[in-house]
Amino acid sequence: MAYRFLHTADIHLDSPLRTLALRNPELSEFIGLATRRAFVRVIDLCLEEQVDALILAGDLYDRDQTSMKTARFLAEQLQRLHTAGIRTFIIRGNHDALSKITAELIMPDSVKVFGAASEVVSIDRAPGGFPVAIHGLSFAKPHAPESLLKHYSLPVPDAVNIGVMHTSLGGSEKHDLYAPCSVADLQQSGFRYWALGHIHKRSIIEHPSSTIVMPGMPQGRDINEDGRKSVSLVTVRDDRSILIEERQTSVAQFDRLVVDVSRADDWKDLIGDIASKLEELRSNTASDHLVARIQITGRSKLAWRIRRDLDLLRTEMETRGSIIGKTWIDKVQSTCSAPEQAGVQSGALEELATIMDGEISGSPAYRNELRNVADELRGQLPAELRDTFGADEEAFESILSSFTREGSANVLARLRGGEGE
Repeated sequence: MAYRFLHTADIHLDSPLRTLALRNPELSEFIGLATRRAFVRVIDLCLEEQVDALILAGDLYDRDQTSMKTARFLAEQLQRLHTAGIRTFIIRGNHDALSKITAELIMPDSVKVFGAASEVVSIDRAPGGFPVAIHGLSFAKPHAPESLLKHYSLPVPDAVNIGVMHTSLGGSEKHDLYAPCSVADLQQSGFRYWALGHIHKRSIIEHPSSTIVMPGMPQGRDINEDGRKSVSLVTVRDDRSILIEERQTSVAQFDRLVVDVSRADDWKDLIGDIASKLEELRSNTASDHLVARIQITGRSKLAWRIRRDLDLLRTEMETRGSIIGKTWIDKVQSTCSAPEQAGVQSGALEELATIMDGEISGSPAYRNELRNVADELRGQLPAELRDTFGADEEAFESILSSFTREGSANVLARLRGGEGE
Protein backbone atom coordinates (compact mmCIF):
# COMPACT_ATOMS: atom_id res chain seq x y z
CA MET A 1 0.00 0.00 0.00
CA ALA A 2 1.55 3.30 -1.13
CA TYR A 3 2.32 6.19 1.21
CA ARG A 4 1.52 9.66 -0.12
CA PHE A 5 2.39 13.08 1.25
CA LEU A 6 2.61 16.71 0.19
CA HIS A 7 5.98 18.39 0.73
CA THR A 8 6.35 22.17 0.91
CA ALA A 9 8.41 24.80 2.73
CA ASP A 10 9.11 28.52 3.01
CA ILE A 11 5.51 29.68 3.25
CA HIS A 12 6.48 33.00 4.92
CA LEU A 13 2.89 33.69 5.93
CA ASP A 14 1.92 37.37 5.90
CA SER A 15 5.44 38.38 4.92
CA PRO A 16 5.69 42.19 4.94
CA LEU A 17 6.32 43.70 1.53
CA ARG A 18 8.87 46.42 0.88
CA THR A 19 9.33 47.97 -2.55
CA LEU A 20 5.82 47.10 -3.74
CA ALA A 21 4.32 48.97 -0.81
CA LEU A 22 6.11 52.11 -1.94
CA ARG A 23 5.15 51.86 -5.60
CA ASN A 24 1.63 50.46 -5.63
CA PRO A 25 -0.38 50.10 -2.39
CA GLU A 26 -3.20 48.22 -4.15
CA LEU A 27 -0.80 45.64 -5.58
CA SER A 28 0.99 45.45 -2.23
CA GLU A 29 -2.26 44.60 -0.45
CA PHE A 30 -3.09 41.92 -3.04
CA ILE A 31 0.31 40.23 -2.84
CA GLY A 32 0.32 40.58 0.95
CA LEU A 33 -2.64 38.17 1.07
CA ALA A 34 -1.24 35.85 -1.60
CA THR A 35 0.83 33.78 0.84
CA ARG A 36 -2.35 32.93 2.76
CA ARG A 37 -4.28 32.10 -0.40
CA ALA A 38 -1.48 29.85 -1.62
CA PHE A 39 -1.40 28.05 1.73
CA VAL A 40 -5.14 27.45 1.50
CA ARG A 41 -4.45 25.87 -1.90
CA VAL A 42 -1.86 23.61 -0.27
CA ILE A 43 -4.46 22.43 2.24
CA ASP A 44 -7.08 22.04 -0.50
CA LEU A 45 -4.65 19.92 -2.51
CA CYS A 46 -3.99 17.65 0.49
CA LEU A 47 -7.73 17.09 0.85
CA GLU A 48 -8.34 16.56 -2.87
CA GLU A 49 -5.50 14.05 -3.19
CA GLN A 50 -6.37 12.36 0.13
CA VAL A 51 -2.73 12.24 1.13
CA ASP A 52 -1.51 10.59 4.31
CA ALA A 53 0.46 13.62 5.49
CA LEU A 54 1.59 17.18 4.91
CA ILE A 55 5.30 17.90 5.50
CA LEU A 56 6.29 21.53 6.14
CA ALA A 57 10.09 21.87 6.03
CA GLY A 58 10.45 25.20 7.84
CA ASP A 59 9.79 28.94 7.58
CA LEU A 60 6.07 29.03 8.05
CA TYR A 61 6.47 32.58 9.34
CA ASP A 62 8.64 35.52 8.39
CA ARG A 63 11.20 36.87 10.88
CA ASP A 64 9.94 38.28 14.19
CA GLN A 65 6.34 39.00 13.26
CA THR A 66 4.04 38.81 16.27
CA SER A 67 0.52 38.69 14.79
CA MET A 68 -1.65 36.08 16.48
CA LYS A 69 -4.03 36.45 13.52
CA THR A 70 -1.41 34.65 11.46
CA ALA A 71 -1.14 31.92 14.07
CA ARG A 72 -4.92 31.45 14.21
CA PHE A 73 -5.11 31.27 10.44
CA LEU A 74 -2.47 28.53 10.41
CA ALA A 75 -4.18 26.56 13.16
CA GLU A 76 -7.55 26.80 11.37
CA GLN A 77 -6.08 25.45 8.13
CA LEU A 78 -4.30 22.57 9.86
CA GLN A 79 -7.53 21.76 11.68
CA ARG A 80 -9.06 21.04 8.27
CA LEU A 81 -6.43 18.33 7.77
CA HIS A 82 -6.96 17.02 11.30
CA THR A 83 -10.69 16.62 10.63
CA ALA A 84 -9.89 14.65 7.47
CA GLY A 85 -7.46 12.35 9.27
CA ILE A 86 -4.36 13.80 7.58
CA ARG A 87 -1.27 14.24 9.75
CA THR A 88 1.05 17.25 9.59
CA PHE A 89 4.80 17.24 10.30
CA ILE A 90 6.55 20.56 10.87
CA ILE A 91 10.11 21.63 11.54
CA ARG A 92 11.05 25.18 12.48
CA GLY A 93 13.32 27.03 10.09
CA ASN A 94 15.52 30.06 10.75
CA HIS A 95 12.61 32.49 10.32
CA ASP A 96 10.35 30.46 12.62
CA ALA A 97 13.01 30.65 15.33
CA LEU A 98 12.73 34.45 15.20
CA SER A 99 8.94 34.45 15.42
CA LYS A 100 7.55 35.20 18.88
CA ILE A 101 4.31 33.36 18.16
CA THR A 102 5.92 30.01 17.38
CA ALA A 103 5.97 28.83 20.99
CA GLU A 104 2.48 30.20 21.75
CA LEU A 105 0.57 28.49 18.95
CA ILE A 106 -1.59 25.51 19.98
CA MET A 107 -1.78 22.98 17.15
CA PRO A 108 -4.34 20.20 16.56
CA ASP A 109 -3.36 16.79 17.99
CA SER A 110 -2.53 15.45 14.51
CA VAL A 111 0.24 18.04 14.08
CA LYS A 112 3.77 17.11 15.07
CA VAL A 113 6.19 20.02 15.54
CA PHE A 114 9.70 18.63 15.90
CA GLY A 115 11.78 20.05 18.71
CA ALA A 116 15.41 21.05 19.11
CA ALA A 117 16.46 17.42 19.65
CA SER A 118 16.20 14.88 16.85
CA GLU A 119 12.96 12.89 16.90
CA VAL A 120 11.57 9.99 14.92
CA VAL A 121 7.86 9.34 14.37
CA SER A 122 6.87 5.84 13.28
CA ILE A 123 3.68 5.87 11.26
CA ASP A 124 0.96 3.36 12.14
CA ARG A 125 -0.08 1.74 8.87
CA ALA A 126 -2.69 -0.77 7.79
CA PRO A 127 -1.64 -4.44 7.66
CA GLY A 128 0.48 -5.12 4.59
CA GLY A 129 1.80 -1.58 4.35
CA PHE A 130 5.53 -1.02 4.62
CA PRO A 131 6.72 0.83 7.74
CA VAL A 132 7.38 4.57 7.48
CA ALA A 133 9.55 6.64 9.81
CA ILE A 134 9.68 10.44 9.68
CA HIS A 135 12.71 12.19 11.17
CA GLY A 136 12.84 15.88 12.05
CA LEU A 137 14.85 18.47 13.91
CA SER A 138 14.08 22.14 14.63
CA PHE A 139 16.35 24.90 15.83
CA ALA A 140 15.35 27.40 18.47
CA LYS A 141 17.93 29.91 17.23
CA PRO A 142 17.93 31.62 13.82
CA HIS A 143 21.55 30.69 13.01
CA ALA A 144 22.87 27.20 12.38
CA PRO A 145 26.41 27.48 10.97
CA GLU A 146 27.10 23.73 11.08
CA SER A 147 25.50 20.69 9.49
CA LEU A 148 22.51 19.20 11.30
CA LEU A 149 22.87 15.77 9.71
CA LYS A 150 25.03 14.32 12.48
CA HIS A 151 22.25 15.07 14.98
CA TYR A 152 19.61 13.00 13.16
CA SER A 153 18.79 9.52 14.41
CA LEU A 154 19.93 6.50 12.45
CA PRO A 155 17.47 5.13 9.89
CA VAL A 156 14.85 2.76 11.28
CA PRO A 157 15.63 -0.73 9.89
CA ASP A 158 13.33 -2.01 7.12
CA ALA A 159 11.33 1.27 7.13
CA VAL A 160 11.02 3.97 4.48
CA ASN A 161 12.89 6.74 6.29
CA ILE A 162 11.90 10.33 5.45
CA GLY A 163 14.12 13.13 6.74
CA VAL A 164 12.84 16.69 7.12
CA MET A 165 15.55 19.36 7.22
CA HIS A 166 15.90 23.12 6.76
CA THR A 167 19.26 23.65 5.07
CA SER A 168 21.09 25.73 2.48
CA LEU A 169 22.88 22.54 1.32
CA GLY A 170 26.21 23.71 -0.09
CA GLY A 171 25.12 27.34 -0.28
CA SER A 172 22.96 29.30 -2.68
CA GLU A 173 22.92 32.84 -4.05
CA LYS A 174 20.46 35.13 -2.21
CA HIS A 175 20.21 32.73 0.75
CA ASP A 176 22.04 32.83 4.04
CA LEU A 177 24.20 29.84 4.94
CA TYR A 178 22.03 27.68 7.17
CA ALA A 179 22.85 24.17 8.42
CA PRO A 180 25.04 23.43 5.37
CA CYS A 181 25.53 19.83 4.26
CA SER A 182 26.51 18.06 1.07
CA VAL A 183 24.26 16.16 -1.32
CA ALA A 184 26.63 13.19 -1.08
CA ASP A 185 26.21 13.04 2.71
CA LEU A 186 22.42 13.03 2.38
CA GLN A 187 22.57 10.29 -0.26
CA GLN A 188 24.68 8.13 2.02
CA SER A 189 22.51 8.69 5.09
CA GLY A 190 20.21 5.71 4.50
CA PHE A 191 17.12 7.94 4.21
CA ARG A 192 14.87 7.17 1.24
CA TYR A 193 13.57 10.75 0.89
CA TRP A 194 14.89 14.07 2.15
CA ALA A 195 12.21 16.76 2.47
CA LEU A 196 14.21 19.99 2.50
CA GLY A 197 13.43 23.68 2.87
CA HIS A 198 15.21 27.08 2.89
CA ILE A 199 16.18 27.63 -0.76
CA HIS A 200 13.26 29.18 -2.62
CA LYS A 201 14.10 27.67 -6.00
CA ARG A 202 12.76 24.20 -6.75
CA SER A 203 15.25 21.37 -7.32
CA ILE A 204 15.14 17.56 -7.35
CA ILE A 205 18.14 15.26 -7.04
CA GLU A 206 17.29 11.62 -7.70
CA HIS A 207 19.60 8.79 -6.75
CA PRO A 208 18.98 5.04 -6.45
CA SER A 209 19.47 5.23 -2.68
CA SER A 210 17.90 8.60 -1.85
CA THR A 211 15.72 11.29 -3.41
CA ILE A 212 16.48 14.85 -2.28
CA VAL A 213 13.87 17.52 -2.92
CA MET A 214 13.91 21.27 -2.36
CA PRO A 215 10.29 22.13 -3.27
CA GLY A 216 10.80 25.87 -3.58
CA MET A 217 8.03 28.03 -2.17
CA PRO A 218 4.29 27.91 -2.90
CA GLN A 219 4.02 31.68 -3.48
CA GLY A 220 6.59 34.28 -4.56
CA ARG A 221 6.58 37.63 -2.77
CA ASP A 222 8.56 39.91 -5.08
CA ILE A 223 10.35 40.00 -8.42
CA ASN A 224 13.39 38.24 -6.94
CA GLU A 225 11.16 35.20 -6.40
CA ASP A 226 9.93 35.10 -9.98
CA GLY A 227 8.61 32.19 -11.99
CA ARG A 228 6.26 29.30 -11.36
CA LYS A 229 5.75 28.33 -7.70
CA SER A 230 4.57 24.93 -6.58
CA VAL A 231 4.66 22.05 -4.10
CA SER A 232 5.67 18.39 -4.41
CA LEU A 233 3.10 15.61 -4.29
CA VAL A 234 5.10 12.51 -3.35
CA THR A 235 4.07 8.88 -3.64
CA VAL A 236 6.16 6.09 -2.15
CA ARG A 237 5.03 3.12 -4.21
CA ASP A 238 4.64 -0.44 -2.98
CA ASP A 239 8.12 -1.28 -4.28
CA ARG A 240 9.42 1.79 -2.36
CA SER A 241 10.23 3.70 -5.51
CA ILE A 242 9.46 7.44 -5.43
CA LEU A 243 7.07 9.35 -7.70
CA ILE A 244 7.20 13.16 -7.49
CA GLU A 245 4.52 15.34 -9.09
CA GLU A 246 4.80 19.11 -9.20
CA ARG A 247 1.55 20.93 -8.42
CA GLN A 248 1.24 24.66 -9.06
CA THR A 249 0.00 26.67 -6.07
CA SER A 250 0.87 30.34 -6.60
CA VAL A 251 -1.97 32.81 -6.77
CA ALA A 252 0.25 35.41 -8.42
CA GLN A 253 3.38 34.81 -10.47
CA PHE A 254 6.17 37.35 -10.72
CA ASP A 255 8.02 37.48 -14.03
CA ARG A 256 10.49 39.68 -15.87
CA LEU A 257 9.57 40.80 -19.36
CA VAL A 258 12.40 42.04 -21.59
CA VAL A 259 11.23 43.86 -24.73
CA ASP A 260 13.56 45.05 -27.51
CA VAL A 261 11.95 48.11 -29.08
CA SER A 262 14.60 48.79 -31.73
CA ARG A 263 12.04 48.38 -34.55
CA ALA A 264 9.43 50.74 -33.09
CA ASP A 265 9.15 53.83 -35.33
CA ASP A 266 6.89 55.88 -33.09
CA TRP A 267 5.22 55.91 -29.67
CA LYS A 268 2.19 53.97 -30.90
CA ASP A 269 4.38 51.18 -32.28
CA LEU A 270 6.32 51.13 -29.02
CA ILE A 271 3.17 50.67 -26.92
CA GLY A 272 1.92 47.99 -29.31
CA ASP A 273 5.19 46.02 -29.18
CA ILE A 274 5.32 46.01 -25.38
CA ALA A 275 1.62 45.21 -25.00
CA SER A 276 1.94 42.29 -27.41
CA LYS A 277 4.80 40.79 -25.42
CA LEU A 278 2.89 41.34 -22.17
CA GLU A 279 -0.15 39.53 -23.54
CA GLU A 280 2.05 36.65 -24.71
CA LEU A 281 3.63 36.35 -21.25
CA ARG A 282 0.20 36.36 -19.61
CA SER A 283 -1.03 33.56 -21.86
CA ASN A 284 1.93 31.41 -20.74
CA THR A 285 1.39 32.08 -17.02
CA ALA A 286 -0.31 29.31 -15.05
CA SER A 287 -1.08 31.39 -11.96
CA ASP A 288 -4.31 33.33 -11.59
CA HIS A 289 -2.45 36.64 -11.69
CA LEU A 290 0.72 37.89 -13.39
CA VAL A 291 2.93 40.57 -11.84
CA ALA A 292 5.39 41.73 -14.52
CA ARG A 293 8.50 43.88 -14.36
CA ILE A 294 9.07 45.30 -17.83
CA GLN A 295 12.62 45.99 -19.03
CA ILE A 296 12.84 47.97 -22.28
CA THR A 297 16.03 47.46 -24.28
CA GLY A 298 17.55 48.19 -27.68
CA ARG A 299 18.67 51.21 -29.69
CA SER A 300 15.81 53.55 -30.49
CA LYS A 301 15.32 57.14 -31.51
CA LEU A 302 12.65 57.15 -28.79
CA ALA A 303 15.22 56.41 -26.07
CA TRP A 304 15.09 59.86 -24.53
CA ARG A 305 11.30 60.02 -24.55
CA ILE A 306 11.09 56.54 -23.02
CA ARG A 307 13.30 57.62 -20.12
CA ARG A 308 11.48 60.91 -19.70
CA ASP A 309 8.00 59.38 -19.84
CA LEU A 310 8.45 56.10 -17.97
CA ASP A 311 5.55 57.08 -15.71
CA LEU A 312 3.27 57.49 -18.73
CA LEU A 313 4.54 54.23 -20.17
CA ARG A 314 3.77 52.45 -16.95
CA THR A 315 0.24 53.89 -16.93
CA GLU A 316 -0.24 52.64 -20.50
CA MET A 317 0.92 49.16 -19.47
CA GLU A 318 -1.29 49.11 -16.40
CA THR A 319 -4.24 49.92 -18.65
CA ARG A 320 -3.26 47.13 -21.05
CA GLY A 321 -2.83 44.77 -18.11
CA SER A 322 -6.35 45.58 -16.96
CA ILE A 323 -7.66 44.84 -20.43
CA ILE A 324 -5.73 41.55 -20.63
CA GLY A 325 -7.06 40.68 -17.18
CA LYS A 326 -5.37 39.81 -13.87
CA THR A 327 -2.13 41.38 -15.06
CA TRP A 328 -0.25 43.79 -12.80
CA ILE A 329 2.79 45.94 -13.51
CA ASP A 330 5.46 45.87 -10.83
CA LYS A 331 7.77 48.34 -12.53
CA VAL A 332 8.86 49.64 -15.95
CA GLN A 333 12.58 50.17 -16.53
CA SER A 334 14.64 51.18 -19.54
CA THR A 335 18.18 50.50 -20.67
CA CYS A 336 17.34 51.87 -24.10
CA SER A 337 19.98 53.96 -25.85
CA ALA A 338 19.85 56.28 -28.84
CA PRO A 339 21.13 55.03 -32.21
CA GLU A 340 24.72 55.90 -32.97
CA GLN A 341 24.93 58.86 -35.31
CA ALA A 342 27.85 59.75 -37.51
CA GLY A 343 29.64 62.88 -36.30
CA VAL A 344 27.80 62.89 -32.97
CA GLN A 345 29.33 59.90 -31.22
CA SER A 346 32.81 61.13 -32.03
CA GLY A 347 32.07 64.67 -30.86
CA ALA A 348 31.24 66.45 -27.66
CA LEU A 349 28.76 63.86 -26.34
CA GLU A 350 31.27 61.05 -26.62
CA GLU A 351 33.82 63.17 -24.80
CA LEU A 352 31.26 63.99 -22.10
CA ALA A 353 30.37 60.30 -21.75
CA THR A 354 34.06 59.44 -21.32
CA ILE A 355 34.47 62.09 -18.63
CA MET A 356 31.32 60.96 -16.78
CA ASP A 357 32.20 57.27 -16.92
CA GLY A 358 35.83 57.74 -16.02
CA GLU A 359 36.99 60.92 -14.38
CA ILE A 360 33.79 61.77 -12.50
CA SER A 361 32.23 58.45 -11.47
CA GLY A 362 35.60 56.98 -10.59
CA SER A 363 36.85 59.88 -8.50
CA PRO A 364 37.06 59.36 -4.70
CA ALA A 365 35.42 62.74 -4.07
CA TYR A 366 32.38 61.84 -6.20
CA ARG A 367 32.01 58.39 -4.60
CA ASN A 368 32.29 59.86 -1.14
CA GLU A 369 29.63 62.48 -1.85
CA LEU A 370 27.37 59.80 -3.34
CA ARG A 371 27.80 57.63 -0.22
CA ASN A 372 26.94 60.58 2.02
CA VAL A 373 23.73 61.29 0.10
CA ALA A 374 22.74 57.61 0.10
CA ASP A 375 23.51 57.26 3.82
CA GLU A 376 21.33 60.26 4.57
CA LEU A 377 18.44 58.87 2.54
CA ARG A 378 18.82 55.41 4.07
CA GLY A 379 18.76 56.89 7.56
CA GLN A 380 15.36 58.46 6.84
CA LEU A 381 13.81 55.12 5.80
CA PRO A 382 12.02 52.72 8.18
CA ALA A 383 14.25 49.85 9.31
CA GLU A 384 12.45 47.29 7.13
CA LEU A 385 13.20 49.31 3.97
CA ARG A 386 16.87 50.03 4.52
CA ASP A 387 18.00 46.94 2.62
CA THR A 388 16.87 48.87 -0.48
CA PHE A 389 20.40 50.26 -0.41
CA GLY A 390 21.93 46.81 0.08
CA ALA A 391 22.23 44.44 3.02
CA ASP A 392 26.03 44.76 3.25
CA GLU A 393 28.89 47.01 2.13
CA GLU A 394 29.48 45.15 -1.12
CA ALA A 395 25.82 45.37 -2.13
CA PHE A 396 25.73 49.06 -1.11
CA GLU A 397 28.66 49.88 -3.40
CA SER A 398 27.11 47.89 -6.26
CA ILE A 399 23.83 49.80 -5.93
CA LEU A 400 25.67 53.14 -5.92
CA SER A 401 27.45 52.13 -9.13
CA SER A 402 24.14 51.23 -10.77
CA PHE A 403 22.71 54.63 -9.73
CA THR A 404 25.74 56.32 -11.32
CA ARG A 405 25.37 54.42 -14.60
CA GLU A 406 21.64 55.07 -14.76
CA GLY A 407 22.09 58.77 -14.03
CA SER A 408 24.76 59.14 -16.70
CA ALA A 409 22.57 57.36 -19.24
CA ASN A 410 19.65 59.67 -18.46
CA VAL A 411 21.79 62.79 -18.89
CA LEU A 412 23.17 61.61 -22.23
CA ALA A 413 19.74 60.51 -23.45
CA ARG A 414 18.31 63.94 -22.70
CA LEU A 415 21.16 65.65 -24.51
CA ARG A 416 20.57 63.46 -27.56
CA GLY A 417 16.82 63.66 -27.33
CA GLY A 418 16.00 66.57 -29.55
CA GLU A 419 16.31 64.62 -32.79
CA GLY A 420 13.53 62.19 -31.86
CA GLU A 421 10.93 64.72 -30.83
